[in-house]
Amino acid sequence: MGPEVGDDALGNQFVLKPFNTSQTYQNLKRSGVGVLHITDDVLLIARAAIQQLTDAPAIDESCGKHRLVLGSACRWFEFEVVELDDEQQRTRIQCQTTQQGELRPFWGFNRAKHAVLEAAILATRVGILERQEIAQQMQHLEIIVGKTAGKQELEAFELIQRFLAVTN
Repeated sequence: MGPEVGDDALGNQFVLKPFNTSQTYQNLKRSGVGVLHITDDVLLIARAAIQQLTDAPAIDESCGKHRLVLGSACRWFEFEVVELDDEQQRTRIQCQTTQQGELRPFWGFNRAKHAVLEAAILATRVGILERQEIAQQMQHLEIIVGKTAGKQELEAFELIQRFLAVTN
């Protein structure tokens, strides 16, 4: 779930729009605080999407005891919820940054990383989309990954392929 960011280039305010059935929604409604991570670690994203985080992700402890910041994050934004509108299926949560930091540069997403992200999204749609549609899209993404992937992207894409094979 990416944030909706307006013209505020400093990232002081943003909107999250989780479904009201999601764990993110439940956590933010209960606690009113969170940490938004910017990362290009597609293997971590893939594992999280298909609920195969065998070990807890590494945490960067230099950010303080009470702030859980992913070690593979490029940037992080600690925030508080300033407004939560859950009248619709897609909740709208207005957030205000309270602290932020950078652990490493964000290099962006090449074609393979984009393809892995799309594959991870498809994997979360099992039971919603037709299997044939998922298979067709995965075939297209496999071509992109095959041409442009590095080790991390290959591992992440193969993980998603194995997940989809056993969820038939």
